[in-house]
Formats: sequence, C-alpha cells, structure tokens
Amino acid sequence: MNQAANNDWVARSLASVWHPCTQMQHHESLPLVALSHGKGAWLFDHEGRRYLDGVSSWWVNLFGHANPRINAALKDQLDRLEHAMLAGFTHEPVVQLSERLAAKTGHALGHCFYASDGASAVEIALKMSFHYWRNTGCDAKREFVCLSGSYHGETVGALGVTDVPIFTEAYGSLYRRAHVVPSPAAVGEDEALRRMRVLLEQSASQIAAVIVEPLVQCAVGIAMYDPAYLTQLRALCDEFSVHLVADEIAVGCGRTGSFFACEQAGIWPDFLCLSKGISGGYLPLSLVMTTDTVYRAFYHPDIARGFLHSHSYTGNPLACRAALATLDIFDQDDVIVKNRERAQKLGDALARVARHPAVSNVRQRGMICAFDVKPVASAGFSRRFFAEALQQELLLRPIGTTVYWMPPYVLTDEEIASLGDKTVAVLEKVAA
Repeated sequence: MNQAANNDWVARSLASVWHPCTQMQHHESLPLVALSHGKGAWLFDHEGRRYLDGVSSWWVNLFGHANPRINAALKDQLDRLEHAMLAGFTHEPVVQLSERLAAKTGHALGHCFYASDGASAVEIALKMSFHYWRNTGCDAKREFVCLSGSYHGETVGALGVTDVPIFTEAYGSLYRRAHVVPSPAAVGEDEALRRMRVLLEQSASQIAAVIVEPLVQCAVGIAMYDPAYLTQLRALCDEFSVHLVADEIAVGCGRTGSFFACEQAGIWPDFLCLSKGISGGYLPLSLVMTTDTVYRAFYHPDIARGFLHSHSYTGNPLACRAALATLDIFDQDDVIVKNRERAQKLGDALARVARHPAVSNVRQRGMICAFDVKPVASAGFSRRFFAEALQQELLLRPIGTTVYWMPPYVLTDEEIASLGDKTVAVLEKVAA
C-alpha cells in the first residue's frame, strides 16, 4: 500500500503498454489506475483505494473478482490439463461445457464451435453462414444485414456488420459493408420490421444472414427494444430463407433477465455468439452455437466442405473449466431468480438517480441500467465523469453522455444503494 509502487506501475505501463480503445495522450491529464487486486465487486489499487466495479470490467465479471469457487476449479484444472489442441483431440471440460450449453437451448442449438474473444465468434458465425449457403448450392448468398447503431467487434469481418461511426470512418475502406436497416430502438418495432421486409423482398437471394444484438444494443449507448421484435424478425428470416445470428456476447449469461436474451422472445437463432461473462470474467473464451441443420451441411468426406477456421487456443481446458464453474454457480445459487430481485433493487436506486435534473431517458433491462445526461457545456463528459467517479470509489465508464450500470451479480443491498447515491454525487459535480 504505497504511492511509490502505484506511480511506478503507471509510469511503466505508459512507457510500454498500448491500451485498448484509448487515446493515449489523454493519460497526460487522466492518470491510469494501477490495480493491485480484486475481491468481490471491488477493485483495489496499490495505495489501498477501492473502486466498486459498476461495469463488470467491460461486462465480463459476473460473480466477483477472485471468486473462491471459480478459483478452486481452475486450481484443480491446472494439475490436470492446461491446454491441448482441439484438432484431432478432445477433453472433458470442452465436452461438458458444450453439452450443458446445448441443454440450456433444449438442444435447439446442439453444436458449439470455440474461439477466444467476441469478435472472433462473430467472424465465425458470419463465415459459417456464408459457407453453409455455398455448401448447399446457394453461392449468391454472401451479404449480411445489421441494425443501425450495431456493434459486433473490431476485427475486419466484424466491423463489416458494425454501425458505429468512430470505427467505420477510420477503417471503412478495409472491408465490405453490410446492409444497415433501422434499429427498433431508433424507429420503433413496426417501422424497423417494415424496412427489414422491404430489404429481404428485394435482396434475400443475395443475403446470407441478419445479425442483431438481442434486446440491448450496448456500444451505441445502451439502446433497448422489445422482445417482440426478435419474435417477428425470426419469422421474417424463416420466410425469406435467411439466417439469424444473435450476438449475445454482452447480453447473454443472465444480463437481461434470462440466461439467453433470445429466450424472452421465445425464439432461437441459427447462430448464437457467446463470450465475455461465459468464463465469469476469468479467461478469454468465446463460442458459436448452431443447429444440427447447419452442422450437417459441413459433414462430408471433402475437406473443402468442412468449416475452415481455427484458433490455437480453441476450447482451452482452463477457460472451459472456468465456464463450467460459472454455470455451476448459476445452477447452485439459482442466479436468474435472484437476479430478478437484485434488478428490482437496482431499479429502486436508478429511480433516485432519475430525480436529478440533468438526467433523462432512464431505462433498464434486467441487470443493465442506463440514463442519458442532458447536454453539458464542455467537451469530454465521459472522461470527466469517469475521473470523478473514481474519486467516489466507483468504476463507471460512460458511452458519450450515456451513463450505465452493468455490475457483477454479487452486489449486496448496501452496495446497490451506494452505487445509486454515489452516482448522484458524481452527477452533482460533473453535470452542474
């Protein structure tokens, strides 16, 4: 617990580490936080200051930092098998994880293909859809559709179905853009479905898949829409023989009130992407779940008809074991039911924030809460809010002028109340 150690790690990081999604020059005025350790919903720096992790460390940490049950599972796995390639080999954790996830879909999605991060999962789903149509004699179906404001990752293929200007303007010349159809969060369900139908009537013979973030579009500013849109979109995709890809990387694993967000619409997609919370925030892991129909289209003696995609760490045993321990906690602690109670208390805290005169458009879906802050005079609101929140022992990272809570599922009633009260205190300073 000393300032010298803290300053040393910050200086060394600035000299050698290029931080993600960051303008490094900003750290001349906004110092890095050098973390020492984590416990539960809290992160600690080298000087002993603590920060309530209100964003689950970029939406990945479900059951707290240094969770004893996940720790124990990983320690056990370390003595068994740390890694082996999944080409030509298999192992217990990847088989068990695949079986348990398939069972959660009632085996509608019975096949899992593994990677390490969310963007890779999106790339896999897009390639798998394209290759499926080629294998079934529909070579012309090679285009994709995404929603306005969509975010599906920052690799080249994933950027093609992303509609966030800061990314598309910088890298747009590198990739082939998808068709962009209005989001129901922007224009309402009826108009969004009407526009989707118009596009499919015109171009379904060239379209392989539609990709959506079910219920909540996170990176655009936590834009929310009703499950009924997904229900009707599934019907449209069936009518026009187009795949539906559900990117549940941010919204899956209980974030929206059900384990899979698609459950609330009563549908299953053709491809479902998971990452972030699936390993409890411990290790990089992503996967794509798909149907037996898709799987069978690749099952053939000709290797060229197989799915030609690989990652060195595909199905890593340690990451899969962390995911199994995460699923154990869901089952043993009845997390989905308890999260509904916890979400109600988050809603009560959010109601207190909503009374602040600078706050508008308050919204919630399960364990995701958000509000907008009315335009402020000076630029850099998100950085100023982030910095002031740290002074209040909070880790909150606004998207533009949208402030959101996406905390771990282990918050106590006291911590939820503190999250609300301290958010108001930050607003008093930043949005005065």
